Amino acid sequence: MRDPKRVAVLISGRGSNMKALVEQASGYEVVLVACNKPLAAGLQWARKQAIPTWCWDSRGVDKAQWETALDEALQDHRIGIIALAGFMRILSPEFTKRWAGRVVNIHPSLLPKYKGLETHKRAIEAGDSVAGCSIHIVTEELDAGDVLAQVEVPILPGDTPESLEERVLEAEHQLYPKALAEFVAR
Repeated sequence: MRDPKRVAVLISGRGSNMKALVEQASGYEVVLVACNKPLAAGLQWARKQAIPTWCWDSRGVDKAQWETALDEALQDHRIGIIALAGFMRILSPEFTKRWAGRVVNIHPSLLPKYKGLETHKRAIEAGDSVAGCSIHIVTEELDAGDVLAQVEVPILPGDTPESLEERVLEAEHQLYPKALAEFVAR
C-alpha cells in the first residue's frame, strides 16, 4: 500500500533541490532517491545520508523498459508521492497516467511562462522585471499541470542567465520543501 508521506525524489545531477527536500522535510520523508545518471553527484550525497537509491543509466535504454523498472522500485518502497528535482527526462504519458496526481515538479520560471529549457535567458531577453520558480503537478503535457506554489525573483540590471539562475535556485530551495509538505498534507 502506498503511503503519501513516503516520497521518492528523481534527480539527474547534483541534487541540490533533493538535498533541500531531505533537509527541510516536514510531514513527509524522502525514502528513495532515483536517478537516470550513475555518476550524478546527488546520488553520492543521498548514499552518505543512508537514503536508499535506485539508478539505471537511461541512455540507450528502451523508455518503457526503464520506466517499468523505476515503477517497480517505487512500488517496492511503497512510494506515495514522486518529487522531480532536476530530473532531466520527460516521463511517458503511460507513466504519468499511472501516477496521476502524485508527481510534482519544480520549474525555474513563473509558469505558464517559459515552459521547457533556457528559462532565465528567455526571461531576460523578454525584458521581464521578475522571474521565479513554480511547483506544479506533472501531467502528460510538459510543464502544464496545476501550479501549487510560486515565488518571484527580481531580475536585476546586468543580470546574466547564470546570475539569475543562482538566485532562482536559492528561492527553489526554500519553496519546494514547503510546497511538498502542503501537497502531502492534502
